[in-house]
Amino acid sequence: MLFHSDDEACIQQTRRWVKDVIVAHSFCPFAGREVERDSIRYTVCPESKVPAALEALIDECVLLDDDSHIETTLVVYPGGFEVFEDYLDFSALAEALLVEQGYEGVYQLATFHPDYLFSDSSEDDPANYTNRSPYPVLHILREASLETAIDGHPDPEGIPERNISYARKLGLNVLREQFELLRS
Repeated sequence: MLFHSDDEACIQQTRRWVKDVIVAHSFCPFAGREVERDSIRYTVCPESKVPAALEALIDECVLLDDDSHIETTLVVYPGGFEVFEDYLDFSALAEALLVEQGYEGVYQLATFHPDYLFSDSSEDDPANYTNRSPYPVLHILREASLETAIDGHPDPEGIPERNISYARKLGLNVLREQFELLRS
């Protein structure tokens, strides 16, 4: 399901995915505000080797340290992590590196992949689309901002169940079609 590898095309497709899927379906009830504020940074990491891809992640954390106008960053990895299991291994290393670099409690990662598959679901479960993206993505969130947003939400614990239910109601065909539109 991977799309074009050109950096600008990657960014544009990822922006459209955030707007047309994540925000439009309220898969993340906090994303719309940041889209409106234009406070989301999108960056492409062309590296396909794990050490260089992890270094790019830490570089983005340093940038977030230095620029409070950026609320959150989506690091797009268009090459090297096409296989979902490899991406899961990579994301586990990324989580461990955040801790090692002193970012535990500062930043949190959310993971997205074109073939995202929840451990308790089948491949054709529409719920997987709540975490499917045009490319492998590590989403760096400011933990303090996330906590503030969660505190202001009436039912933060219900968000995952709501997303699963909503995605299943939309159905596999609708979600697949939306992802196909991202290609155009």
